[in-house]
Amino acid sequence: LRCPWEVVDNKKIRAEFTFTDFDEAMFFANEVAAVAEGEDHHPDMHIYYKRVVVELTTHAIGGLSENDFILASKIETC
Repeated sequence: LRCPWEVVDNKKIRAEFTFTDFDEAMFFANEVAAVAEGEDHHPDMHIYYKRVVVELTTHAIGGLSENDFILASKIETC
């Protein structure tokens, strides 16, 4: 089950992804890491057993940039 992205404090976007087990969650987290590395734009990720919470913000400007939304779109395809 994939929840839509939500804006948090007008500074970041967050989405929670739920999987069938820990292995699937970790596979997803590693896929996100590879995409993020390719974009040179790195999310905060929190892993809770079979849930992965991804948060995106642009630290250099202290808020959201176009890069956050581009990466969010690419994460949706992982």
